[in-house]
Amino acid sequence: MESEAVIRLTLFLGLFALFAALEAWWPKRARVQPRQSRWLTNWSLVVIDTALLRLFAVAAPLLAIGAAIDAGRLGWGLFNQIALPQWLEIVLAVAILDLAIWAQHVAMHKVPLLWRLHRVHHADRDMDVTTAIRFHPLEIAVSIAIKIALVYALGPAALAVLIFEIVLNGTAMFSHANLALPARVERALRWVLVTPDMHRIHHSVDRVEHDTNYGFALSVWDRLFSTYTADPAAGHQGMTVGLRWQDDRPARLGWSLRLPFRPL
Repeated sequence: MESEAVIRLTLFLGLFALFAALEAWWPKRARVQPRQSRWLTNWSLVVIDTALLRLFAVAAPLLAIGAAIDAGRLGWGLFNQIALPQWLEIVLAVAILDLAIWAQHVAMHKVPLLWRLHRVHHADRDMDVTTAIRFHPLEIAVSIAIKIALVYALGPAALAVLIFEIVLNGTAMFSHANLALPARVERALRWVLVTPDMHRIHHSVDRVEHDTNYGFALSVWDRLFSTYTADPAAGHQGMTVGLRWQDDRPARLGWSLRLPFRPL
């Protein structure tokens, strides 16, 4: 399990550095707020979230990967009841887990209690690679609990869960990056993956646009469930990112941590 943690951390830091460099070279939109204060707050949330996961691991050893190993030992879950080639199990498990994350994301918007937590993510007035790691610690705790329960229900191989975690982290950073992709490349990619232009629409202050494009990795779910929006009404340069009220407070750590407890 230590090697799994090293692999994930190495890939996370490498991909973060890659997308941060790419969006610095080819930015899609001008920044609204200074990067220093936003990045300090967003990275501070990651540190707090990581510390929470360490505490969570005491009650739920090894989290999602450990749940997959434990489910295999106990024979629990769908994939432990059927014999499939390893490659097919991995493909199916990653797709099902991605669909589950899509459904969870929809719930985060539709259930008022969950939206209180998730709006910390949407309060970011600029959207860049650090927005992908800007989540309230309580939302992380809820997400981990749901993921562990799902892993026990599915019973996927630990390798499938590891691959899914890597894919999820990588595609989340990609889709949140302030990156100007060539139009032809962007149009081709979004048939399979959620692109920055596609996901930026989800961060619009316009509620009609805000309630679309929930996907993290695969774009198919939004097309399949009719929650797909191709372009923002005001265009990518004219649209406003964030929540309807706009000020500098989302760049403050204390304010971001207290946001779920403020009136909706």
